Amino acid sequence: MSKLDFNQFEVLTFDCYGTLIDWESGILGAFRRAFAARGRSFEDKEILTAYSEIEPSVQAEGYRLYRDVLAEVMARIGKRYEIDWTEKELSSLAESIRDWQPFPDTVPALRKLKSKYKLAIISNIDDDLFAHSARHLEVPFDHVITAEQVGSYKPSHRNFQTALNRIGLPKEKILHVAESIFHDVIPARELGLRSVWVNRRAARGGVGASMNAVGTPDLEVPDLETLAGLAV
Repeated sequence: MSKLDFNQFEVLTFDCYGTLIDWESGILGAFRRAFAARGRSFEDKEILTAYSEIEPSVQAEGYRLYRDVLAEVMARIGKRYEIDWTEKELSSLAESIRDWQPFPDTVPALRKLKSKYKLAIISNIDDDLFAHSARHLEVPFDHVITAEQVGSYKPSHRNFQTALNRIGLPKEKILHVAESIFHDVIPARELGLRSVWVNRRAARGGVGASMNAVGTPDLEVPDLETLAGLAV
């Protein structure tokens, strides 16, 4: 992997869920509660694998609010196991986002990075749902670009192009940081953006909620603490 000259960057853009927020724990918690209420249980790997396959396919069918995407993901996973969820159960995954927590290293790393760079979010999320996460993240972002604002989901180039337009700097001054090769690293490379892959799923034995894909980031780190140590 090529070595990055961090002094060339002025803005760091971040994926949120899976990179800053521990969405696997949030997803698993919501599904465990829903399944337990029906007297069922499944291995974490099975749930995350199903999620990683179904969520992108729902998003690819055409834009709808993320809370509606998650309700459809719940419905399709329920169908796999012959469970017909109630409306409240269908909405439970989206409602759980308000309680999803940052990874332990996220807030300290963001504070450190904020001392040198402007920070931005490019996330497949609704504005109101991100507002809950923003409180947990504590560090203010200079730009927040959500799927709701753009009307599409990453890996669509539109989400990144909207971010570039708002930031208003040359691509060479922007570094994108994300956990998902599929949603972030591949489209960033296609657009000429440098990227850092935060390979958090390595700690889970390679299992995660993002669709598996093969791409080439400019740098791979295991967590944000490592990135902050290199970048500041």
